[in-house]
Amino acid sequence: MCAEFSPRPALLHERAPAKVNLTLRVLGRRVDGYHDLSSVVAFAGAGDRLALAPGGGLGLGLEGPGAATLAGDADNLVIRAARELAARVPGLALGRFTLLKRLPVAAGLGGGSADAAAALRLLARANALRADDPRLFEAALATGSDVPACLDGRACLMQGRGEALTPLELPRFGAVLVNPGVAVPTANVFRALSLAPGTWRGHASPVPAGAARDALLDWLAAEPNDLEPPARALAPVLGAVEAALRATTGAHLVRMSGSGATMFALYDDCRAAAAAAKRIAGAHPAWWVKPTVLG
Repeated sequence: MCAEFSPRPALLHERAPAKVNLTLRVLGRRVDGYHDLSSVVAFAGAGDRLALAPGGGLGLGLEGPGAATLAGDADNLVIRAARELAARVPGLALGRFTLLKRLPVAAGLGGGSADAAAALRLLARANALRADDPRLFEAALATGSDVPACLDGRACLMQGRGEALTPLELPRFGAVLVNPGVAVPTANVFRALSLAPGTWRGHASPVPAGAARDALLDWLAAEPNDLEPPARALAPVLGAVEAALRATTGAHLVRMSGSGATMFALYDDCRAAAAAAKRIAGAHPAWWVKPTVLG
């Protein structure tokens, strides 16, 4: 008599797109220690990839250029997000994740947060949870401040510590992301900012609703990334990255993303971005240079 055959569940796949902070205002530091932010966030075509083999115990395999950097991290955000969701969903079916790590680590691109958000989306699919199940958002926020925005994965205004999200309709831009190979841990940048709990610095300007491309670029140019000065003090090479981006043809806006050390430039289209990336990569072969689209 033949033994009954049970096919293995098919692998599930998710993209984990890079998060780019077009603006980042640090409005103050709350008494609980969290910083109060206001940031216009867009997502790139570039990013990591995450797969889930449903069933069995929780596990994580690493592949790709960034795998060696993450190999010693026993508390990867993918695993942390899965545990946070399991704590909220009784009987949650887990499984083994495989992360293809393409984005640089500690680069201001929300790579770990994007990976965690992808893990939550995969577990939702594997367990037939609705995309708007509030437990997904709760698990995302418990995992990290950037994870809720990455969970939705659309352009938005992110406020508070990351819990207040307002969707935005942004025009698409060509973009170049450049990281000089210097890791800048977020905690070090906020420490260098030196805001004591209970300190407030003012308000961010409202995002112009439905602004045309030129008007939006003007507004973006007037709204800085408040973490850029302390990050530049920790990683002076950012000055060279900025100069390389500004020297390219058609760069409209050059700025650091997140807490660094990745900088970006916006262009009219992906063709202009590809030409700029080719020039920078040729002059600086040791840098990570990625042409992409933002929207």
